[in-house]
Amino acid sequence: MALGNSFNERELHKEDKLKFLFVFPTVFLLFGIFMNIFIENPRVGLLEGFKEIMFSPTILITDFIEIGGIGAAFINAAIIGFFNLYLLRKYKMRINGLLIAAFLTLMGFSFFGKNVLNIIPIYLGGYIYTRYQKISMRDILLIIMFSTALAPIVSEIIFAGIIPFTIALPLGILVGIVIGFIIVPLSSHMLSFHDGFNLYNIGFTAGIIGTVLTSILRTFNIEINPVNILYIENNLYINVMLLFLFLYLIIIGIYVNRHSNIDYFQIFKFKGRTVTDFTHLVGYGVTFFNMGVMGLICLAYVNIVDGVINGPVLAGIFTVVGFAAFGKHPKNCAPIALGVIIAAFLIGNDLSSTGMIITVLFSTTIAPIAGTYGVFIGILAGALHLAIVTNIGIVHGGVNLYNNGFSGGLVAGFLVPIIEAFKKGDY
Repeated sequence: MALGNSFNERELHKEDKLKFLFVFPTVFLLFGIFMNIFIENPRVGLLEGFKEIMFSPTILITDFIEIGGIGAAFINAAIIGFFNLYLLRKYKMRINGLLIAAFLTLMGFSFFGKNVLNIIPIYLGGYIYTRYQKISMRDILLIIMFSTALAPIVSEIIFAGIIPFTIALPLGILVGIVIGFIIVPLSSHMLSFHDGFNLYNIGFTAGIIGTVLTSILRTFNIEINPVNILYIENNLYINVMLLFLFLYLIIIGIYVNRHSNIDYFQIFKFKGRTVTDFTHLVGYGVTFFNMGVMGLICLAYVNIVDGVINGPVLAGIFTVVGFAAFGKHPKNCAPIALGVIIAAFLIGNDLSSTGMIITVLFSTTIAPIAGTYGVFIGILAGALHLAIVTNIGIVHGGVNLYNNGFSGGLVAGFLVPIIEAFKKGDY
């Protein structure tokens, strides 16, 4: 039952909701220009940095801030954001929780892995699929936005030099088109594997596709080797910009529903299992408020462990913030994150490392497990997630950006049936 209908919200038209989303790429664009002109001292100029981002292999982990500079990385994210806002408006998409999650996840991963060039073939493949099935692009656009998780394989084939460029260029484009064409039917079947307990369903699907494609390439003795290119400096300006955006979300939440800070605790009643669309269940005001709160929690955690906010960490933060509109809230995320942290501490992992920070952030993909089965099971699921995610990347060679979504699907698919088999009573 939707609780949002009982809240005293301002009436929001679709254009109003688009304007709220429009703020993100606009801030990124202005921030990128400001950093490049007044603050940053990059190794290369803005245009050169942008070209480095466009024409480099982008498999895990390739941090665009390190490759092209802060300015170029933020401008890349802004352009991708504006492009997708254009598509959302063109196809008159309903601005719901899943769309907000897709949009912010896509923008987050525009700091590592996704650029203007490597996502286009996937969108083209999705468009060809709609022509073949005689359906509207509107029906699959959300899936295609998420499916850009596999964009790195396009860049890897074209720019890594593993095959001659005259063959690599058309082959890379063709592979991207094929991904966009096949991911829609595959994703609907993969959902049944984890039964909605993994919020990053396309990440799981992309892991399967990436594993198949990488295996095919390995058959021809073409090996894709993961890399680890990271920005390692702490930047106060990025912290301040993020703080501004998350406070903006909280303020917008209160603007839309002046009782958001009071009504907020209603959101903890929901377990988070797909489909849990907070815009429908608790209204847009509380949803935006939750997004801001989750953003502040993520930002605080990174700073508490003395981590660096670089491209991968930005992707993790914005994915959490996006899915705070579709299933995530502090109550169901905390046990999962705690499970990862406890397991990492016990085995001696450095909690301040980028790898551990993004694992903690992305592990919340299985927040519905904690929401459904309680704190203890949530902690157990988080620990299991760490064990799997640190060993699964070799399977797909780093071409699936949503590595934690792949791992989360495996955790949920393995753990939930066991819990159900031995469960006694209700949690």
